[in-house]
Amino acid sequence: MTHDGLTVLFDLDGTLIDTAPDLIGVLNTMLAEKDLRGVPLSSARHLVGHGALAMLRHGHAEAGAPWDETQAPAELDRFIDLYRARIADESRAFAGLTDALDHLAASGARLGVATNKRTDLSVALLEALGLKSRFAAIVGADAVSARKPSAAHLIEAVAACGGKPARAIMIGDSATDLNAARAAQIPCILVSFGYTETPAGQLEPDGLIDHFDELPGEIARLSRDFGLTPI
Repeated sequence: MTHDGLTVLFDLDGTLIDTAPDLIGVLNTMLAEKDLRGVPLSSARHLVGHGALAMLRHGHAEAGAPWDETQAPAELDRFIDLYRARIADESRAFAGLTDALDHLAASGARLGVATNKRTDLSVALLEALGLKSRFAAIVGADAVSARKPSAAHLIEAVAACGGKPARAIMIGDSATDLNAARAAQIPCILVSFGYTETPAGQLEPDGLIDHFDELPGEIARLSRDFGLTPI
């Protein structure tokens, strides 16, 4: 069903949910299986948005151990199996998220997730945290013709929510989200607390928030500035 109101898309890891403790926990489990030392959360947190293989390569480099690229498929399969088993052991929604989602839903917005995480893992995570039902669509990289930073990911995610790109806003934490939004001509708000090597403010997004308490007001401002459906 077509939705004429505002569609608000969210990135997942580092935007909605602080998933780094579980993801880096899996990384350290795999390193320990090879008798390699683990990595501290602080040194690998920024890599979460780049995927499991980026974290595995980083972990081996930190441990001074060689990385065999030919083993990447098997390593990735092992990572996914371990991650699925502990997908929400330590992962938590960022502060203020549920209140912000409640406000947006009550104001008539339709909410969706556009993430480079696999759809099945994204659904499992949000379900484990009691958040799945809040989103009209959860669209992972495997469910679109091209993943972020391609515009196609956001355009197809908006369509999955029943919305229109001309009445959509993207909420993310990194250049990947911002570049996808720019390519899709969708305004973008970045959070300052996510997973990014370059501080979010330096990326010059259309809006920036330090806490989800600020999100409804920032969306209202962008809706006015960009001529979107008021909220």
